[in-house]
Amino acid sequence: MATSPDQQSGTVERAPPRSGNASFVDPSSLMKIKNLQMRAKVIVEGFFSGLHRSPYHGFSVEFSEYRQYTPGDDLRYLDWRLYARSDRYYIKRFEDETNLRCYVLLDMSQSMGYGSRGYAKADYARTAAATLAYFLALQRDAAGLVTFDDRIVEYLPARFRPGHLHRLMMCLENSVSGNATDVGPAIEQIARTVTKRGMVVLISDLLAPNDALETQLGYLRSRGHDVVILRVLDSTEVSFEFSDPAMFEDLESGRELYVDPEGVRESYLARFAEHEQGIRKVCANLGIDYYQLTTDQPLELTLFDFMHARMRRGRQAARRQRGSRSTTA
Repeated sequence: MATSPDQQSGTVERAPPRSGNASFVDPSSLMKIKNLQMRAKVIVEGFFSGLHRSPYHGFSVEFSEYRQYTPGDDLRYLDWRLYARSDRYYIKRFEDETNLRCYVLLDMSQSMGYGSRGYAKADYARTAAATLAYFLALQRDAAGLVTFDDRIVEYLPARFRPGHLHRLMMCLENSVSGNATDVGPAIEQIARTVTKRGMVVLISDLLAPNDALETQLGYLRSRGHDVVILRVLDSTEVSFEFSDPAMFEDLESGRELYVDPEGVRESYLARFAEHEQGIRKVCANLGIDYYQLTTDQPLELTLFDFMHARMRRGRQAARRQRGSRSTTA
């Protein structure tokens, strides 16, 4: 594993909370499905099935193109054709609320190659990216992809068109490469080329110094993009569950170090917690949604996190729209 002094054991509280009725798929079983798009399909279908059986089945209604009329809504946006068919009043949702342009920034640096469960963080992370892309395609939203290590490896513009999802999945199949983690080039690429506001989902272990993180992410936020961070870690990195002295290798530098876990655990966890708190502070300062996942957690939780962030974005867009209508009234 990478021996960088990073991270803390707590995870961000999710909304909605997990339902006891939802049956999540074990990640170890999922990773046995070789086809990445099929893996994503299993997760998304299982997710919607779980929502249907759970108290949170109404959660997905946020993603329809219509919502029921409520007093005070602008009558110009009533859909009269839908009223003729259903005898109910529905408001066509605004473009900002319905057509999402989303870029997934995926870390493929060497530290993502670590795994203690028979699969690596990279396998888990690319499956999360594939799941989001598959879900976005079902919603008729545009999905783009940037894979990076210390440079940009793949760049695929956000599109919704035949064949685009397959091409994106092919890009995700590439193995980890490069050395160190540097989110800077990927963020600069998005900020430079994407002119319309959208959502950027960063999937990374963030095992890198926090020094430049606030500046880099702040650049995206200044361009009007909503940013979501999904931090992917192995459970052993979080809790340092090692007991026997052994040689540890830093996957990004190649440096080897003989470590007695009992002697360094306390200092490792303290520095890990400090690094984690630094990331949380950056996200809080910039208004970024931050979630932590470990590779033993069901991947359906990735969709909960993404949908929660998107619902937040939709509510903010609706408030902005209502505010603009009231000032022009």
